Amino acid sequence: MTPGRRAAASRERWAAIRTYISAAIIVIWCLLPFYWMIITAFRDVAFTYDTAFYPTHVTLDNFRTAFATDAGNNFTLALFNSFFIGATTTLIALVVGVFAAYALARIDFRFKFVILGVILGASMFPGVALITPLFQLFTDIGWIGSYQALIIPNISFVLPLTVYTLTAFFREMPWELEEAARIDGCTPGQAFRKVIMPLAAPAVFTTAILAFISAWNEFLIASQLSSDSTAPVTVAIASFAGSQPQQEPYTAVMAAGTIVTIPLVLLVLVLQRRIVAGLTAGAVK
Repeated sequence: MTPGRRAAASRERWAAIRTYISAAIIVIWCLLPFYWMIITAFRDVAFTYDTAFYPTHVTLDNFRTAFATDAGNNFTLALFNSFFIGATTTLIALVVGVFAAYALARIDFRFKFVILGVILGASMFPGVALITPLFQLFTDIGWIGSYQALIIPNISFVLPLTVYTLTAFFREMPWELEEAARIDGCTPGQAFRKVIMPLAAPAVFTTAILAFISAWNEFLIASQLSSDSTAPVTVAIASFAGSQPQQEPYTAVMAAGTIVTIPLVLLVLVLQRRIVAGLTAGAVK
C-alpha cells in the first residue's frame, strides 16, 4: 500500500472512530435519565436518595403505590384518559391533515404558500399564551374538565405538524399515477382512495405516531383544563401521593414514569423501520 493510501485509510479509520464515539456519547446522554428513572422506580422508598448507580433494595411496592386508589392515585383512569385523548386527537388530525395537505400540494390557488406559512406559524405559537383565553372560553361554555377541552387544543398543536409533513410528501409524489387512474375510469375520489392513499401510507403512519406521542406528552394545557376524571397521565403523575405522609413520592413518580415511557419506547423500537420509511418517503422519486 502506498503512503497516500495508508494516510487515506488512517483518516477514514479515525473518522469512523470519532463517529462511534460521538454516537456513544449521544446515546449515553439520552438514555442516562431513563436508566436512573428505572433504577429509582424499583428502589425501596426508604432508600430514595441512594446514589448507587446499580439496582439496590429492589422492590415492586412503588408500582403498587402508583396504582393505589386509596392513596388518591387514579393512575389507571389517567392511562385510559391519555390513550383516549391521544387516539382521538391523532384520528381527527390525520383526517383533516390528509385532505389539507393534499389540497396544498396538488391544487394551485392563490396564497397557497401564505396559508402553509400561517399553519407553520400556528405551530410556533407559545402554549402558555393560550392558557388564559382557553380557560376563559371553556369556562363560559361549560367545557372545563371535559375531554373536548383537552382534545381541541391538542389538535391545534398536532395539526400543523401533520399538514406540513404530509404536504412535503404529497408534493414529491408522482402525479402521473393519479392521472393514469383517471384515464382508466376512476373518479377523483376513487383515484385518491385507491392510488394516492396506499402510496401515502408510510408518511401517514409516521405522522400518526408523532401526533400520538405529542398528544400523549402534553402537560401544560391539560394541567389547567382537566379535572380528576379527565386528567391524563402527565397531570396525574404531577399530583401523586406517596405511601408516607409529608414525603414527596419520588419512587412512585418514577414507577409511574416508567410505566408511561416504556410503551412509547417499545412502539418506536418495533416500528422504527416504518417511521424512517415515512420520514424519508418522497425524498427520492
